[in-house]
Amino acid sequence: LSTQNQQQQQQHTHDHHTCYTYIPNPHTQDKTTTKKLVHLSLSPTPQIKNIMTSAATPIPTNVNLENLHPNLVVCPSKAFASLFTKIRNKTTPPGEFVHYAKRIMHLLAEDALAELPTSPLTITTPCGPFVGTQSSSSSSSSNDNNELCAVSIIRAGDSLLEVMRNIIPDVPVGKILIQRDESSSEKEAKLYYSKMPPHVSSKRVLLCDPMLATGGSACAALKVLKETYGVNLENVIFVNVISCPEGLKKLAAVYPMVKIVTAWIDPILNEEKFIVPGLGDFGDRFFNTV
Repeated sequence: LSTQNQQQQQQHTHDHHTCYTYIPNPHTQDKTTTKKLVHLSLSPTPQIKNIMTSAATPIPTNVNLENLHPNLVVCPSKAFASLFTKIRNKTTPPGEFVHYAKRIMHLLAEDALAELPTSPLTITTPCGPFVGTQSSSSSSSSNDNNELCAVSIIRAGDSLLEVMRNIIPDVPVGKILIQRDESSSEKEAKLYYSKMPPHVSSKRVLLCDPMLATGGSACAALKVLKETYGVNLENVIFVNVISCPEGLKKLAAVYPMVKIVTAWIDPILNEEKFIVPGLGDFGDRFFNTV
């Protein structure tokens, strides 16, 4: 191994209970690192999963993840720094926004699917046996896929839903139409429509919405899944591209059992309840209706 590869391997080591993660030190100019100890429990009790961050960190330096949500996963891809720069830029043309947003969402979707339960699977390679795992998202088994359901919060959520369907073409799909009341100062969420596949109450649900701002739409969607369709919220993974502390804390207070998988955490909301720095209205930019 090269010296660089050895250093990279040493940066992120773990055993069954403890993960040692190196993160950039914001107080130095030479990008030296400080070591942060994060405990990962193997028990069913959900714990924060902190991951290695780059200089362009997806986690604000003044944010303590443990105070945001008890069941939060932040995706570790190093590709996000440059990809997010593209989609955040207000001068990025609609076609390029779609292209780079899809690249982000594909990485995000794979990480979300990796949070599903797995079972051991022994296969034979051209050179010998291999003991691996099989996820419930495996496209080789339609019975496994029928245990899943991907649900979008219309309209922006449809973009992430289509990425999920590219990965699992036969996954059953549900739709929830919730819109913010832009005339109110708090931008309350209003439910207009919902439709789920049969037997959704027994499925694991991937709830798709790119932006978690106030948390109003997410909470309204989760309420529909629970009260209207009988979904066990412990079986729900909420997948979003950008989140913020306000929305995460709201979900923690109301639905702490829901796992959240996000690609980036932005620090604040502005007075109009938009994420800052954010990227504007994701749905408008993705579907070219700005």
